[in-house]
Amino acid sequence: MVATKKIQNKITSVAKDVLLAPVYLYQGRKIKRDTVRLLEPNGERHGHIQLNKSINTSKNDSKQTLNLMIVGDSAAAGVGSETQQEALAGKLMPILEQQPAIHTQFDALNWSLQATTGHTSFDILRRLYVLPAPSQPIDVMVLSVGVNDTTTSVSVDKWQQQIEDIIAIAQRKFGVRELIFLSLPPMAQMPAIPAPLSNFVGAKAAILDEMLQQVCAAHDRVTYMATDFKRMIAEHSNGTPIDIAVMFASDGFHPSSLMYGYWAQQLAELITQLLNPSSAEFNG
Repeated sequence: MVATKKIQNKITSVAKDVLLAPVYLYQGRKIKRDTVRLLEPNGERHGHIQLNKSINTSKNDSKQTLNLMIVGDSAAAGVGSETQQEALAGKLMPILEQQPAIHTQFDALNWSLQATTGHTSFDILRRLYVLPAPSQPIDVMVLSVGVNDTTTSVSVDKWQQQIEDIIAIAQRKFGVRELIFLSLPPMAQMPAIPAPLSNFVGAKAAILDEMLQQVCAAHDRVTYMATDFKRMIAEHSNGTPIDIAVMFASDGFHPSSLMYGYWAQQLAELITQLLNPSSAEFNG
């Protein structure tokens, strides 16, 4: 009975999409034509931060360097912000730099950003193949991927295989200690995408996101980070209802600098926990 109901729901959904296909096509073309094209922000895409400023540190007490790499699409590249300092990488590094749990283990932080607007999971996989192997293993690799796979209609099977391949090369070639995949954004709520197309795209994104969660759960040292939008809005609004649109940039599609800030805070918490599991709480 349950299986029959699921089949009926699937048939109904497919039939609805077939009927609305011309609307989806029209709205998709209109978005491409009318949406403001935001450029990737200028700014540093790699850096070195000295965590222990003391010159009296004993050689016997020397610690490791934390090597961090952010890889992915336009969200990883910071599109939607004016500069890299206002983007994900630029907001994440100062937060990590302030954490005692990070200072306990590391003397320095090396970071790099490898991200390009429009990149799909296949593009990211290809980029990881082309990049030279690092001189030192990457402690944490953060991946932002999925939006472009959604808009280019990558199949679920292809998506799953390419995520598996990304994990394999990240761990084999880059020696990644902790791999973090960021969840897909709530595409149904993006101001730039009107209904009914928003519902269609949102449903596709949700399917890919669910598969991403399953793949991450099946691998050791691979973590799926669900972006806590409810927490972001609650902290920003201070109890006053606000429009989720404030979390998006002027194009209604990419994250705003505000969202990058909350995103970086949540990501910093997770990185700190993964690198220091004994830490009882995050020191903000």
